[in-house]
Amino acid sequence: MEVVVGPEHCTAPVGGAAVTIGAYDGVHLGHRHLLAELRRRAGERGLTTTVVTFDRHPATVVRPQSAPPLLTDLDQKLELLASTGVDRTVVVPFDRARSAESAEDFVRDVLVASLGARLVVVGEDFHFGHNRAGNVSLLVEMGTRLGFDVVGLALEHDTTDRAVSSTRIRQLLAAGDAAGAAELLGRAHQVRGTVVRGDGRGGPELGFPTANVSLPDETARPGEGIYACWYERPDGSVHQAAVSLGRRPTFHTAGSPVLEAFLLDFEGDLYGEVARVSFVARLRSDRRFASTEALVRQMHEDVAATRSLLATAPP
Repeated sequence: MEVVVGPEHCTAPVGGAAVTIGAYDGVHLGHRHLLAELRRRAGERGLTTTVVTFDRHPATVVRPQSAPPLLTDLDQKLELLASTGVDRTVVVPFDRARSAESAEDFVRDVLVASLGARLVVVGEDFHFGHNRAGNVSLLVEMGTRLGFDVVGLALEHDTTDRAVSSTRIRQLLAAGDAAGAAELLGRAHQVRGTVVRGDGRGGPELGFPTANVSLPDETARPGEGIYACWYERPDGSVHQAAVSLGRRPTFHTAGSPVLEAFLLDFEGDLYGEVARVSFVARLRSDRRFASTEALVRQMHEDVAATRSLLATAPP
């Protein structure tokens, strides 16, 4: 997949483009349904498939106080988009100037002039441009004049007939339902961060040396609890991991949640590495134990549960 930063750096393909636009946070099953339809229709017409997305979530500029946590950072989003088989992704830097751009200008300058759009495929509830004034109806009206067709697709629904959306996935994660989120993502939710030094208690005191993974503030993370996870190192090796995401209430009375990963059957130095932690299922809530001995007994049970669960849940 070709990646272009900035529509002004694009050369419109000779045969024209089939374009979709959106934040594509998570690249979940609803997104994948739309992208598959984009590819199918583009193939019928000999068009180049193009995804237009943004270098940050638009809400971080338009309404930063209520911007949602991100299911994927930009690098992960591009990796997932590439896995869908689209030809090109155009990353639009989103700033105050871009947020003030009218929907009409975006269509003329980006979709038509830069990308050579001949077909635009979006969700039926799609909005864009300053104050979200643009919608499918505007695209249809402008497409008639500027030479592109428009398809507004109905949203993909799950087995309970609820729409698949990034918002709903965030809600499931916040509730600790990692397995439910995975069903809508089509994969386990993954977070990425650097391994840093923690209290140093895990190995010497508890017998379970853990990797403390520092996550960017904007990362969407599951609710506090103990999870069975897959842990991927920079060398591509993947390990089973029992992960605690919480405030370590047995030893602390306050503080922010910390992600601590115990890698099963592993010995080695992880400090400074970038870890990729994929949440498969929640094992239990985080809670305070009356003694270190009681905590250690529970940790042994957590490790056994992780090993059993991941034996049937390949990475």
